[in-house]
Amino acid sequence: MAVDDIVIVGYSELPNSFRSLRSVYDLAGEVFSDLLQYTGVERDAIDGFCTTASLSEGRHLFYTSDLAEVLGLSLDWFQTTNIGGSSVISGVAATAAALRCGQCEIAVVLSADAPSSALNLKFSSYRTQFLETVGIRRPPDAFGLLLRAYETRYELDPRALGKIAIVQREGALLNDNALPKLRRPLTEREYLEGRLVADPLRMLDSVMFCDGGNAIMLTTKRRARTFGSKMVRIASYSERTGHRSAEAMSDVLDTGFSVAGPKALRRAGLTPNKVSMLQAYDDFTIAVLLQLEQLGFCDRGSGSNYVLATDFSAKGDLPLNTGGGQLSAGQPGLAAGGLILVEAIRQLFGEAGARQIPSRTNAVVTGIGAIPYAGNWLTSSVMVLES
Repeated sequence: MAVDDIVIVGYSELPNSFRSLRSVYDLAGEVFSDLLQYTGVERDAIDGFCTTASLSEGRHLFYTSDLAEVLGLSLDWFQTTNIGGSSVISGVAATAAALRCGQCEIAVVLSADAPSSALNLKFSSYRTQFLETVGIRRPPDAFGLLLRAYETRYELDPRALGKIAIVQREGALLNDNALPKLRRPLTEREYLEGRLVADPLRMLDSVMFCDGGNAIMLTTKRRARTFGSKMVRIASYSERTGHRSAEAMSDVLDTGFSVAGPKALRRAGLTPNKVSMLQAYDDFTIAVLLQLEQLGFCDRGSGSNYVLATDFSAKGDLPLNTGGGQLSAGQPGLAAGGLILVEAIRQLFGEAGARQIPSRTNAVVTGIGAIPYAGNWLTSSVMVLES
């Protein structure tokens, strides 16, 4: 079965909320019900299921099994993905492979998390014991060090990072599912005057935890034709995990996107100038700038100039995170990767309303998984979708 015989036929997404006090099972049940209503597919027809791990559920070893039981699913194939913000699109790739191999016929990839209500994490690897300095507060401090390394090596205009935050906020203003607290205009002055969180990282360079969920449905093109539904094709997927991690002194600014990005575009027969939209994993503004460089939209070190010269609006040169991304829609834990994936599908289906992109032939969606102290993120993933 060819790659383009696997298609996405539906999506659903809950409005992000802060301290909803709802369990992940509650959120999952609602978003799953919404997906069935959107597609018109009966629950008993679903025989494949993939979900991401949940920050709220922590080390629950049987989470996917329990969740499937709660949803009333009897399955021929199921899986959990657990590589941070790359989990959702990695799960989509794994689900497509299962469909291609005939292990299932109609599958759902679902993510739900509620870290602003219940965060149950405990790390026990050597990293926290031997590598991270006393007082390190995980992602903000690690990305602050990454930002410092970038501005030391290259020219970095803080207005460029501000522009990334501002253009995404403009998308969130048109997104009813964005976190209400973030649905207000943002100015360059407000960004630049924002307090430092992990010098030189500003408060508005970072995401806000929230609760939410999303889901998509995949099947074969042959089966999808019987639904009469819209379709989005998975054109390519590439992933790089542990990029240069075996090196004692690796370049902290060299990410796995330098490998996974060009590979995914090449497999889809695309070049950066032919990309209709970029839905980039954006837990921090510097992560977006590095992706722009290493996906090939501009040269390394020229990210500031490229950002300042490019129109990232829905009607612009390279529409970027048109629903607000995580920076302005909120980060629903490990469901965050699905937030930008759903936005890409919504755009390709032509259902984005006031923020609809006029020309929507393809979308590049990315994921980032975990970041250690004094290193770069561990997983870089890239998926190309086509209408």
